[in-house]
Amino acid sequence: MKDRFVKRTLVVCLMGYLGLTTGIAFAQQGASMPGMDMSSSSAVGSSGSTSAFKAADQKMMEQMQAPSYTGDTDKDFVAHMIPHHQGAIDMAEVELKYGKDPEIKKLARNIVKAQKEEIALMQRWQAKHAGK
Repeated sequence: MKDRFVKRTLVVCLMGYLGLTTGIAFAQQGASMPGMDMSSSSAVGSSGSTSAFKAADQKMMEQMQAPSYTGDTDKDFVAHMIPHHQGAIDMAEVELKYGKDPEIKKLARNIVKAQKEEIALMQRWQAKHAGK
């Protein structure tokens, strides 16, 4: 079960990363993610969770654009995946604060745990390969 969850998480993250690399122009134009209209007109009503999700999206997109590409695939992947994973944590925390469904809240807790572990792994990898 855990292996399947980790594999599914990695696939989702890779899809997000690939979406970032093909959709960076959209992000630079102010969209939080390709295909996601984060303007206030697209939100149904106004709630604390909507504002929190928008803030998490904006933070993630800014941080994903911050590292410059080095040409080293491994280093570039890790550098851009860390903020992507942090964005997943931030969004899961919005769910934990505002969500009501116990199953989805459990999913959010699992996401926080898994993404923190993966961020720690990537940071250890970065430290190990910093001078290479």
